[in-house]
Amino acid sequence: MVDIAVNLMSGAFDPDREMVLAAALAAGVHSCIITGSDIESSRAAMHFVKDHPYCQSTAGVHPHHAKDWNAAMLAQLRQLFVQAAPAIAAVGECGLDYNRNFSPPDMQRQCFADQLALAAELGKPVFLHERDACDDFLAILQKYRRQLPGAVVHCFTGSAAALEAYLALDCYIGITGWICDERRGSHLIPLLPQIPADRLLLETDSPYLIPRTLPKETRKKSSRNEPRFLPHIAAFAAEIVGKTPQQLAAETSANAESLFGPWRSNSDSIT
Repeated sequence: MVDIAVNLMSGAFDPDREMVLAAALAAGVHSCIITGSDIESSRAAMHFVKDHPYCQSTAGVHPHHAKDWNAAMLAQLRQLFVQAAPAIAAVGECGLDYNRNFSPPDMQRQCFADQLALAAELGKPVFLHERDACDDFLAILQKYRRQLPGAVVHCFTGSAAALEAYLALDCYIGITGWICDERRGSHLIPLLPQIPADRLLLETDSPYLIPRTLPKETRKKSSRNEPRFLPHIAAFAAEIVGKTPQQLAAETSANAESLFGPWRSNSDSIT
């Protein structure tokens, strides 16, 4: 299986980063995309995957950090791809988040558009974040979508209308343990079968969003989500769409490779 969103550079994983990956491999998660959400975490992820060829990373600036966006930051982001093109799978996490508005919306929009333009320039897919900003998000993405080799709307939590719009733009849809949350994710259950088999991706977004359908004992030991829980999400999703977990794992893994490209070997270098 492939976990397309692991915030492995989060401080929550500082004590046992290697053990977290080992546990994921033991659980059948053979590949991870490590998320970059600002320049610092993107750079850290880039260096981490140098010694972990079964991982790739993303590099980008999350809308929460858009208040700091400027030309110098764009240049730094571009330089990361120059340094480590084989290891960095996508531009992102980028997009819009009007739910919390940690950055002014106008700065979010500029930051998002600049990163889409960079992805088009580099020929890279994009790893996207959208929350409570669908209309503006679509308006910006539509301007660049034809120039982009691929796009995934990561951690999709939106409406049927939003899903239809993203699929019309040929986006992949990332589903997390949010779908296992009866308090706020139950609306995703009837939407999941509407996602074509070749457009579905699975992710934990760890250390966030631990599936609430995990055994209570497991959640008591640690409230931190980990990539080793991806098979649990896959099994939950597979039942909804009427497939075996093995079939869904194979399909979503193939989709991840189609979007992000084949996994690197030890010979791929990072300067």
